[in-house]
Amino acid sequence: MQHDSKAVSTSLWDKLNQRAQSQDWPDSALYVVATPIGNMLDLSIRAWHTFMRCNVVAAEDTRTTKALFNAWGIERKLIAAHRHNEIEAANTIIKKLSEGNRVALVSDAGAPAISDPGGRLVAMVLEAGYRVIPVPGPSAVVSALMASGVTSDANPEFAFAGFVPSKTGARSEWLQRWCNYGFVVAMYESPHRIKNTLQALAEIMPAQRLITVARELTKKFEQIVTIKATDINSWLTENEKKLQGEFVLIIHSWATESNSSEIGLQSKDLIKALVQEVSVRDAARVVARLGIMPRDQAYKLALEVKSGF
Repeated sequence: MQHDSKAVSTSLWDKLNQRAQSQDWPDSALYVVATPIGNMLDLSIRAWHTFMRCNVVAAEDTRTTKALFNAWGIERKLIAAHRHNEIEAANTIIKKLSEGNRVALVSDAGAPAISDPGGRLVAMVLEAGYRVIPVPGPSAVVSALMASGVTSDANPEFAFAGFVPSKTGARSEWLQRWCNYGFVVAMYESPHRIKNTLQALAEIMPAQRLITVARELTKKFEQIVTIKATDINSWLTENEKKLQGEFVLIIHSWATESNSSEIGLQSKDLIKALVQEVSVRDAARVVARLGIMPRDQAYKLALEVKSGF
């Protein structure tokens, strides 16, 4: 028996609409809505219904949000709420909430207030006594983690570091600090700085430590690759088009649970041999470069070993 696909789609849409109608849509509330990070089809049905029920939408860039709304047939009043007018926008939104309006908050892509404007605005709305309702959705860092295999149900921990600093000096120090941690670290980078950042990581990271580079997530030319630090420079020279698009970088953990104790014993023996020939600082640098443990931990262990002589 054949089914009319159009009729089935209409029936399904009607059911989803009915379910949306039955949910709670409180007035005088700020709805913080995640939007697509590249693929327009990633807007959730709940997000669509949220926009349709809000009186006004506060957007990081009204032009970007207008393009999304045009694609989804949404017509709503848009106001600007970006990092340069966040306090002013918050006061405007609080006034609208006091009048019983529903207000939505969006950034250009992904979740507002997470490496995007909105955090101060949300805090001010909460302080004013109004409800804030999250409407979850697409996330670049979560998408990259899903496709990298670096986390699991047994070892789910990771740190999100946000955007890499733009200034060269601050960037190097910042990357060194995050790379010294033993756990998984995810960070964002822009296309015009990605080459310098990856080259910096190639110098900072131990040669065998892995990094996942994810770009153009959810788009046509999406690419997600995992390479060793020692291979970063050759990977960069293969194709300049690899430097286009927005990036998520994932620094893999230092060691698995199964070999961490063995590595600890090996590192102590190595440091013991090294500090008899070179300074504590140089010994720590060698151990960190080999990928055995972070430099700060190696330095502390070298000091302990040296004091025992």
